[in-house]
Amino acid sequence: MTFPLITDPYFYAVTIPAVLLLGVSKSGFGAGFGSLAVPMMALAVTVPDAAAILMPVLLVMDILGMAAFRKDFDMKLLRFLLPWGLVGIAIGALLFKVLDSHTVAGMVGVFTLLFLAQRLLFPPTLDSPHPPKWLGAILTATSGFTSFIAHAGGPPISAYVIPMRLSPVKYTATMAFFFFVINLSKWIPYAWLGLLDTRNMATSLVLLPIAPIGVWIGVGLARRISRVLFYRFLYTGMALTGIKLIWDAVK
Repeated sequence: MTFPLITDPYFYAVTIPAVLLLGVSKSGFGAGFGSLAVPMMALAVTVPDAAAILMPVLLVMDILGMAAFRKDFDMKLLRFLLPWGLVGIAIGALLFKVLDSHTVAGMVGVFTLLFLAQRLLFPPTLDSPHPPKWLGAILTATSGFTSFIAHAGGPPISAYVIPMRLSPVKYTATMAFFFFVINLSKWIPYAWLGLLDTRNMATSLVLLPIAPIGVWIGVGLARRISRVLFYRFLYTGMALTGIKLIWDAVK
């Protein structure tokens, strides 16, 4: 029995770099770059197909990320984030066939650049207060929603968690556990929407061996890099992501 996987060389030319970027992002190093994966793959396939193909890849990456940082996450913060993230997933599942994914991506891009502009114009100080919980609830639900639509959940939740000034390892670990639960919760609604077909899943299996490479690179960097440089990479990744998402929405 043969599986009708994607054989177009152009698809793999844009998808393999996308998966590597996603792996580095899942390790916490260069977080934000991972949101570029679906837009990059959308150069060769539809956005829903790109999102579906990445599902098994994301699962493997999430498991690897949790294993690498299993002792470093912030449980108290996770208890707050996860329920709101799941609310966003539910909203995304209900609106998936109504909303255009490029429009959603453009909204995420605008929000991301506004957040970065605020950070540059009004840089935080050591005694700056953490963002209020009501804002955290909105941003985390938005993260779940945009994660469901286009695997672009990183920028909204980063806007809430980054101002907390966690250590690189704690930030990475907490995000790894958060997105493991978020991505796991997508499987049933993705199946319900008919996205997990044989072609997409067979193609995903071909890409699975690439998943650990990006995570391995990112984990090594995240454990060695200074806090200042780590957050500079975060901001750079978010800036490039925001520009790319807006470009895809308006072109």
